[in-house]
Amino acid sequence: MQKKILNINGLDRTLIVSPEATLADVLREQLLLTGCKVGCNQGQCGTCSIIMDNKVVRACIVKMKKVDDGAKITTIEGLATPNNLHPLQVAWMAYGCAQCGFCSPGFILSAKVLLDEKPNPTREDVRDWFQKNRNACRCTGYKPLVDAVMAAAKVVRGEMRKEDLLYSPAGNTIFATTYHRPSALAKVTGTWDFGADVALQMPPGTLRLALVQAEVSHANIKGIDTSEAEKMPGVYKVVTHKDIKGKNRITGLITFPSNKGDGWDRPILCDEKVFQFGDAIAIVAADTEEHAREAAKKVKVDLEILPAYMSAPAAMAPDAIEIHPGVPNIYYEQGIIKGDDTKPIMERNDVVTVEVETYCSRQPHLHLEPDCGCAYMDEEGRLTIQSKSIALHLHHAMIVAGIGIEPEKLRLVANPTGATFGYKFSPTNEALLGVACLACDGKPVSLVFNMFQNITYTGKRSPGFVKCKLAADKTGKLLAMETDWSIDHGPYSEFGDLLTVRQAQFTGAGYDIPSIRGKGRTVCTNHAWGSAFRAYGSPQAFLASEIAMDELAEKLSMDPLELRFKNIYRPGATTPTGQEPEVYCFENMLNTLRPMWEEAKKRCKNLSTPEKKRGVGLSLGIYGCGLDGPDGSVAWVELNADGTVSVGNSWQDHGQGADLASLTHAHETLKQMGITPEQIKLVMNDTAFTPASGPSGGSRQNVMTGNAIRVGCEMLVNAMRKPDGNYRNYNEMVAENIPVRYEGKWAASMCTDCNSETGQGNPFCIYMYALFMPEVEVDMKTGKAKVVRFVTVEDIGTLTNKATCDGQIYGALAQGIGLALTEDFEDLKKHTSLVGCGLPFIHDVPDDMEIIYNITPREHGPYGSAGVGEGPLTAPHPAILNAIYNACGARVYAVPALPEKIKAAMGAK
Repeated sequence: MQKKILNINGLDRTLIVSPEATLADVLREQLLLTGCKVGCNQGQCGTCSIIMDNKVVRACIVKMKKVDDGAKITTIEGLATPNNLHPLQVAWMAYGCAQCGFCSPGFILSAKVLLDEKPNPTREDVRDWFQKNRNACRCTGYKPLVDAVMAAAKVVRGEMRKEDLLYSPAGNTIFATTYHRPSALAKVTGTWDFGADVALQMPPGTLRLALVQAEVSHANIKGIDTSEAEKMPGVYKVVTHKDIKGKNRITGLITFPSNKGDGWDRPILCDEKVFQFGDAIAIVAADTEEHAREAAKKVKVDLEILPAYMSAPAAMAPDAIEIHPGVPNIYYEQGIIKGDDTKPIMERNDVVTVEVETYCSRQPHLHLEPDCGCAYMDEEGRLTIQSKSIALHLHHAMIVAGIGIEPEKLRLVANPTGATFGYKFSPTNEALLGVACLACDGKPVSLVFNMFQNITYTGKRSPGFVKCKLAADKTGKLLAMETDWSIDHGPYSEFGDLLTVRQAQFTGAGYDIPSIRGKGRTVCTNHAWGSAFRAYGSPQAFLASEIAMDELAEKLSMDPLELRFKNIYRPGATTPTGQEPEVYCFENMLNTLRPMWEEAKKRCKNLSTPEKKRGVGLSLGIYGCGLDGPDGSVAWVELNADGTVSVGNSWQDHGQGADLASLTHAHETLKQMGITPEQIKLVMNDTAFTPASGPSGGSRQNVMTGNAIRVGCEMLVNAMRKPDGNYRNYNEMVAENIPVRYEGKWAASMCTDCNSETGQGNPFCIYMYALFMPEVEVDMKTGKAKVVRFVTVEDIGTLTNKATCDGQIYGALAQGIGLALTEDFEDLKKHTSLVGCGLPFIHDVPDDMEIIYNITPREHGPYGSAGVGEGPLTAPHPAILNAIYNACGARVYAVPALPEKIKAAMGAK
């Protein structure tokens, strides 16, 4: 041990530290300065950035033996006070930079050093600084962060007041403005406690958990020996499947009758088999995380290795064994039948056809906060699990029987969450925490993954192998489409059938195609289990149909935009599922984009050189708001004695802004009574108090829960309204025996499910519509492609909050660039870190990004709004591949389009 005297946030502190401990560990665990967030713990993401001796330091990779006595350290807690924020913190709030907020403290402190050194930076200076210091963000697409630094620099230089950065409600209106999130202040001050922060604040006696995980992808388990581990220092118990009282299975809640499985295929702790690398086999509970991890290494698992089927084609091979005995590896099939038979059309002499075969990869979510949570018995004897769940009531139903507890004795709470992008639509650690708490006699427990575990254990976007054949007449009018697809969903079936349905819904979507025939299947494999990922199912579909549209345009000698314009939805057209679109907005959107498209074509031609060629690409994308069929939500609203109004819902927030959207919809309804935003109190995401509002996925919440909030608030307003048009106060409501609490419910009753044989139905009441136009530069020597400019036209109805919508779209475009060019989870040795998986940093994403809103109010949306999160990640990647082809003539059909793939395609050309 070493004694060190460090000046921390302006005060000298005497500390006794281990020389091998990291600065991040000392700040967090010894001083509880949890504003220093630990993401990768490898120096790759910058979430732990602090200031030491006027330099940006990634605290997770600095050992205490390298920290000098007397070093001056500033953490986010010492930058300013909540009542007197630094201009950077105010700018972060104003520009919507604190989406999930996990990276915000690190970015703000990094930017502070930049502005100290260079108070008048250029945008490129800011971008170079964040690139050099490895400050990564997965939510924002980086542009809003640069905007915020440039605005804060004006304040630092005395050119404006920091108070003028924040939007101030004019006329008591915040709808469609840039009003900041209720959680923004806590996020920019580092006091928004994420799961690992909560774990540090647990009471004495809390057991720390470590998993024993499979290091192979497929095996029979012949025995588990825990005897040596149980003797290790600090170990309280080693939990195996034998300690679980329930079914030891997580149910996928199968709803499709034609599914050949029963949904009970994912073990909480493996008992008979290992199904994928990283599967949990045992849990060690000990007094410290270090002791738990060391003991976990001593658990011996006797395995009989089985063939591992790491792709859908391998699992579909005739000689492949059943991964789940008794259930075929192809366990769900989905058809699509619309209009006349396609075969006679495809064979006509006057018809032009193209056929493409694409592969959309196993994209990792790359959220910067590793999976984490805790469990304990609450004051009413309920097993309480706090996690990153974005589907509290759904997860309750999925894990309660597996844990073996009465439903009313299980309580789920959503922690402040450092992003999920959908992976937490599936339960990950919830059941593990629950069984460990019960097996350890009800003692509180916590489990925090490292980044390796986070990447290897949690679900990924399911790869899609998609064939698409289009037929058009000589004028370019689409006549028919044939499709075939296979979804590699990993070993666990939850939501895999629904993902396969998505291909029927979205392949060829956006166009009036009168005749469609196709069939697809969900395939069980031994690679990473498939979980929801933003734009769920549509990236696989649009990769095929949007490349096919470009190839068809070339074959017809038509401009790609004009071919699309000729075939887009117009009155009388229907979707691939036979549904009439709720709005017809693509014509306006393409007319808006057309002059920019022509300019981009000329610009790319003029800027191309023999060494670096430029091209522009185009695609369209569509996504529905909902969970298919008559989706709905519930929220409650209550008038309080002090005149404030409480709004309760389970709109789980993983960075998309559930708090601000809840506030905005409630305020828009209540403002007629003079209620201000400050008078609305939010009660969110605790099954003990909040109703089943449904999961935060499928861009459903803004429509479903937004409407439920609106309905509840309308009920309260109507109850409070007097005959003379004024409003009763709380005391008058009580005196007149009028209820002060109301439950708002809303359902998309106009929707229907899609038929499993034909794919026909009306699955969504509202869609989001998008156009993508990236400009790409290709290095002809290396094959490396770089997106240098991006324009998107988005129709998401009215904007609930402009800053939130901007941030969601910029962030989705950045993820689309990653999907197209760098991101993958295929190689279990290579793709196990943020950098190894291809996380885009700021230099990988252009600063020149433009969002154009085409606003078409939606009849069924609350105040005309749709969702936003999924739409902008539906199809940026095929547009990027189309731009690569436009630049250098290399046609790539599989993402990510790594340099070697582009070089090979150039050679093949």
